[in-house]
Amino acid sequence: MTTLLVSQPNFERHTTPVGHPERADRIRAVEETLTQRQFDGLLRRNAPSADLVLAELVHGPQYLQKLRSARPAEGIGQLDGDTYISSRSLDAIATGLGGALSALDAVILGEVDNAFCAIRPPGHHAEIDTPMGFCLINTIAITAREAQRKYGADRVAIIDFDVHHGNGTQDIFKADSSVFYASSHQMPLYPGTGDPSETGVGNILNVGLPPLSDGVIMREAYDTLILPALAAFAPDIILVSAGFDAHQRDPLAQLNWTGGDFAWITGRLMEIAEARCGNRIVSMLEGGYDLKGLANGAAAHVGMLMDGALGNLDD
Repeated sequence: MTTLLVSQPNFERHTTPVGHPERADRIRAVEETLTQRQFDGLLRRNAPSADLVLAELVHGPQYLQKLRSARPAEGIGQLDGDTYISSRSLDAIATGLGGALSALDAVILGEVDNAFCAIRPPGHHAEIDTPMGFCLINTIAITAREAQRKYGADRVAIIDFDVHHGNGTQDIFKADSSVFYASSHQMPLYPGTGDPSETGVGNILNVGLPPLSDGVIMREAYDTLILPALAAFAPDIILVSAGFDAHQRDPLAQLNWTGGDFAWITGRLMEIAEARCGNRIVSMLEGGYDLKGLANGAAAHVGMLMDGALGNLDD
């Protein structure tokens, strides 16, 4: 396997208040763990900046103007109770989007088999008209649309194993049968969506996991529900919302996953990608707010993407 790591050189430009869980140190933790010798085989690139007009592929016509109006000339502005925008946040989200789209290019064109994008802020809570949940634009949704628009992908799958339900991604694609969205998430938990009854037009699959449950419960859910549905969908490419906040160390949730669980999910997705879509996987960072747990999960995920190696799975 050839795996691309896309890093975001200006991740610090999106600033949040002191003590906020979605902070620049998250990217530092991921980048530091991926300097270990076992990751020497990664193809590494810095993310370019993308045109934020591409956000209109999934967001409403006034969405970007809403962000521009909320952006302060200096310091930090607030969009809701926990979502912030700083003076240079738009630069950061443009680069995060550029990283995801450059990874898409490399995978679709066959330069690499798969890719992981170490970018921030996360995106899967951003709805058609509303930024929320630390998210300013829905990067993975834009990437899905670009796979269709630029490369003619007929069927795009998005698998979201962040501990929080990706209400934004669901909102964007709930009426579009060409995109399959499956989420495993703790339930109940923010944002309160993701009930199994929410099925879109048959293209949405939500699996709620009970608080304090572990990888055994998760693996059963994937083996019996998510993976068979993904295989049946037969995607042209698999996109992954890779949140590592289901890790047992994370302060914002109560699931008990370990690095081995993230590696297991990754390996199972790779099996389907090999069988259905020429190994094509593009993964991008969503949540994960304990730095050690985040690094542990990311190392397991990327190690598996590279060559099936579990990486450093110490809890």
